[in-house]
Amino acid sequence: MLGRILLAEDDEDMRRFLQKALENAGYDVVAFDNGLSAYKRLRDEPFNLLLTDIVMPEMDGIELARKATELDPDLKIMFITGFAAVALNPDMAAPQDAKILSKPFHLRDLVNEVGRLMAA
Repeated sequence: MLGRILLAEDDEDMRRFLQKALENAGYDVVAFDNGLSAYKRLRDEPFNLLLTDIVMPEMDGIELARKATELDPDLKIMFITGFAAVALNPDMAAPQDAKILSKPFHLRDLVNEVGRLMAA
């Protein structure tokens, strides 16, 4: 197994799509439809990568990433967003070395980026 990915994406179709692609690529993926549930799971067990949408109900991806890296400073972060400008805003206080993948993207690109980030 290549690694464990915690996926937080509130769009059900997108979440299933991403989970399937990453599992097919050999990752163990645990998926949630909101940041709060994902965060609770992260407190219970370790993951290699947090893959999260930025705009979500209850706890957005930026807050999730901040809290996640407080729990585990080595956790790698990748944001998926349709709002690249929002994501890159320095005032958002996102973790410094987080990767950002803007929608729309090809699954191949996602799997390649995840692979690069995991290997880093």
